[in-house]
Amino acid sequence: MYFTDRGIEELNERRGEEQVTIEWVAERLRDFVDLNPEFETPIERLATWLARLDDPDDDDA
Repeated sequence: MYFTDRGIEELNERRGEEQVTIEWVAERLRDFVDLNPEFETPIERLATWLARLDDPDDDDA
């Protein structure tokens, strides 16, 4: 188990029943980076990965 799995599990336990929009997630990611600018690169990578997840033309996904 990776250390990050604990946070993912907590997210799922606390908010797993909620439905949110991608717009809401994007705003929360922006808020997080504003508060924690040292995480800008990993958040950018996550957002890009999620955006391109189903893109058959993107070899990086």
